[in-house]
Amino acid sequence: MRIENDLKLGFKDVMIRPKRSTLKSRSEVTLERNFRFLNSKTSWQGVPIMAANMDTVGTFEMALALAEHKLFTAIHKHYTLEQWRVFLNQAPSGIENHIAISTGTSIEDSNKLEAVLKAHPILKFICIDVANGYSEYFAEFVQATREAYPDKVIIAGNVVTGEMVEQLLLSGADIVKVGIGPGSVCTTRVKTGVGYPQLSAIIECADAAHGLGGQIISDGGCATPGDIAKAFGAGADFVMLGGMLAGHTESGGDLITKNGERYKQFYGMSSTTAMEKHVGGVADYRASEGKTVEVPYRGAVKETLQDILGGLRSTCTYVGARRLKELTKRTTFIRVAEQENQVYSS
Repeated sequence: MRIENDLKLGFKDVMIRPKRSTLKSRSEVTLERNFRFLNSKTSWQGVPIMAANMDTVGTFEMALALAEHKLFTAIHKHYTLEQWRVFLNQAPSGIENHIAISTGTSIEDSNKLEAVLKAHPILKFICIDVANGYSEYFAEFVQATREAYPDKVIIAGNVVTGEMVEQLLLSGADIVKVGIGPGSVCTTRVKTGVGYPQLSAIIECADAAHGLGGQIISDGGCATPGDIAKAFGAGADFVMLGGMLAGHTESGGDLITKNGERYKQFYGMSSTTAMEKHVGGVADYRASEGKTVEVPYRGAVKETLQDILGGLRSTCTYVGARRLKELTKRTTFIRVAEQENQVYSS
């Protein structure tokens, strides 16, 4: 046993210090980024905000809405081959640049991934997603996937420390997903005691990834547009959202009416709800590590996207970043004991 005494920080522990700026308007800020990925050698351009690969968020409907604004969606892994066929036949040209097919690490997952990619070689991105990316088997699976699909962009995670980011990049990943336990419907930290404050995880993992020429995704913990800005300021190349995109028309989950008010179901992918839906229940050797909640119905996702993108542009004007790429270079975090005046908060 050992104790690390260095302080680790989450989004609530800091704010971004404003700096002089030559920008006259938010409209001058460019949020699009260009990346050339480490192992696939593929290039990508777009706004690096992602919908999480949860079946209540990473839906085909969400992908279409986000792609209109050049955002990205990691499609959840529970769609059938036929559903993929119908979607891709109807989707607009270029949708393949803004979606990833998700997979786990089981033989069944591998076979399904192979079938979808064989039927639709146009797909460019693979998201290999597990709750615990620290197993030797996971790194071996990433390596095998790279060997099988040398020209695909591989996203792999989740981890929270620099050495494992390096391991996954060297195993063939292009982008590493960072975050254990910060999500709004994740209970891993409560059930296991394991986790890492998200801001510090981003800082440390981005440093490791960029040293090798890879990228990271900050996955989880963002509750406001300001949190997204902090994630980018800390060095994240992409930011993945779950709860902030839940509850919309394009989101998955049942629409529920209570006392005249409408809600949409939102749950973690390790929750009892998800496991009963997809694998027949919680196995007797594990515990549920996710919540099931009812999110007030929020209508079309378009207005939420405007709020997110507008807030991010505003952050950039406060620190003088003309491009999103410059935000981390212009960011100075200050530690705080409070974030906002909540006198009139509900």
